[in-house]
Formats: sequence, structure tokens, C-alpha cells
Amino acid sequence: MTCPDQPGVVADLSARLLSFGCNILESNQFFQPAADSNREDGLGSFFMRVVLATPEGLDFATLQSSIDEFATKFDANISLQPADKQVSTILMVSKFDHCLQDILYRVQKGTLPLDIKAVVSNHADARNTVERLGIPFYLWPVTKDNKKEQEAKMDELIERTDAELVVLARYMQILSDDLSSKHFGKIINIHHSFLPAFKGAKPYHRAWERGVKLIGATAHYVTPDLDEGPIIEQDTERVNHAYNPDELVSRGRDIEARVLSRALRLHAEGRVFIDGHRTVVFSK
Repeated sequence: MTCPDQPGVVADLSARLLSFGCNILESNQFFQPAADSNREDGLGSFFMRVVLATPEGLDFATLQSSIDEFATKFDANISLQPADKQVSTILMVSKFDHCLQDILYRVQKGTLPLDIKAVVSNHADARNTVERLGIPFYLWPVTKDNKKEQEAKMDELIERTDAELVVLARYMQILSDDLSSKHFGKIINIHHSFLPAFKGAKPYHRAWERGVKLIGATAHYVTPDLDEGPIIEQDTERVNHAYNPDELVSRGRDIEARVLSRALRLHAEGRVFIDGHRTVVFSK
């Protein structure tokens, strides 16, 4: 839940939940002062995430109605969903499949709450990996002449599968401004944290040539501004002169995979709030 900061928000919501016999198991809150808030009304922002234990036989429709009344009263954006919900997801990948493999493994082991509806790629490399798991695989090569057509297919697939999340798991194509804007908040990308210093091909090799001492990765929401969307998760690792370019690539792929998976878990569990160009993340 997020709303303009004002007295009585927590008290009102807690009282409503108590009236339905709900028990609060976890509560995270954050206040953003007006001076730092992205709100256009000049007020501060309040963010809150609550985990509930609900009594057996609870009338969820009535609870939702009360939550809707709360939202109207406090001008709040609020959602209510099962804590064990699996988020319907489409994965997009090109040739490098380390992030894809990591996601699929975690989903199989039950540590990443995603329901993979399909995998889309502009290369055939991952087809066997995906199809042996019974997941639909779509091979849609992209050129400057057919990009609009292929993105239309992607848009239709999102609608047809009711996908709530699209993951660019090292998908090496730039999405159009239209597609990025239409699905803002539900497309997550991973990239190495050398940007903008090492844009383009072979960033780890170029970083080695410059003698970098830290490598890392950033997971963020996709916007029309390339690789500048709200950041969800980041991590770094120290390296030194003894690492050759291939070792940097290998270390970098490990970081990319784990940062992306952490970001996906945070998003799927409803722990990420988009606040303008920034995010509020209630980590465990």
C-alpha cells in the first residue's frame, strides 16, 4: 500500500484487519518526506507492506470491500493477494542462458514464486532446455525490418497468457518505447553495472583493459530510457589484476544470475514499490 502521508493510516488499516480476525505477522513501513517525495500534490509519501494470517472461513469479498473503502478514504493504492501466489511470467533470452538456467532451476526447486508461461528468444540456443520442461518456446528473430511485427507478437502473447511479469534474462534486443511504456512496472532487465562506462560489445574485456577493481550487476524496471529504469537490486564483487577477461566474464555471469533472481523474488513477493525514478524495497 502507498498513499499520501497523513495521520491515522496505520490505525485505520489495522483496525479493519482486526475486525476480520486477521493477525499481522509482518509489517514494513517507510515515510518519504515531502521534500523528497515524487508526489505532485506536495505531500510526503507513505509505503506499507503487511503479511497477514487470516482466519478459516474468512469472507475475502467482504474484506476486499473494506480495503477498497480504506483506499478511497486515504487516497491509497493498495493490493491484496495470497502470500504464496506464483506470478505468471514470460522469460526473454538471447544466446547467453546463464540467467535463464538459474531462474528455471529456482522455479523447479520452489524458491522463486514464478509460473513460467513461455520463453521467447531471437535465437534457437535455449529451445531444448526450455521445451524439455514442457514450457512453450517461441523463436522470433529480430531485424530492423521486422522488429515492430515481432513486438506485436510479444504484446499479444502477454495478453493471451495474462502474464504479469516479463523478464529480460540477457535478452540482447532493445525494446521499443511503446512496448516499454505500455508495460511499465512489469518488465525487469539485468545488465552489468559498468554502464555507462562500458556500453557496447564485450564490456568485461573492455573493463579488464581499464583495470577495474569491482564488477557487478543491476536489475531494474525497463523504461524508454535505456538501462535507466528504477533499480530493484544490485551487487558487486571485488576483482584484481590476476583475473583475465574470461574470468571476469564468468564472475560477472554469476553476479548477474543471482542479482536477477533476487530482484524477481522481491518483485513477486510484492516487496518493491516504484516511486518515480526510484524504488522502495522491503527486503527480508
